Amino acid sequence: MVMDINEIREYLPHRYPFLLVDRVTELALGESIVAYKNVSINEPFFNGHFPHHPIMPGVLVIEALAQACGILGFKTVNKLPADGYVYYLVGSDNVRFKRPVMPGDQLVLRADVIREKRGIWKFACRATVAGELACEAEIICAERKVA
Repeated sequence: MVMDINEIREYLPHRYPFLLVDRVTELALGESIVAYKNVSINEPFFNGHFPHHPIMPGVLVIEALAQACGILGFKTVNKLPADGYVYYLVGSDNVRFKRPVMPGDQLVLRADVIREKRGIWKFACRATVAGELACEAEIICAERKVA
């Protein structure tokens, strides 16, 4: 284990029901991160998406990947939300969904840095379930100081 939920909460400002990273298993500063989200039927979005065939909304799969990217960015530059910084999801390119994510799945989130310039980060991301590709995307995040 590289980061448990307590340390993750130091690096992400998100809280229930929007904290979508449960554990970080690999982290190479400035290079890559591997994390996961345990998908439970108790997630609030399953009440309406879809009641008789629950699947995790694709936008939340992208959000989970973006949160993993934020952890990697924060850890790399040694900053914290408590210091007044935030990583915004500012773009996604080449997004493809390959399989639905359902209750009981463990969603493995991987992000590799493509480049960083003046606080703008671009990542190559993949979300898998049991080794099977669920989603791939290029995600762009921007580091910003907030008041």
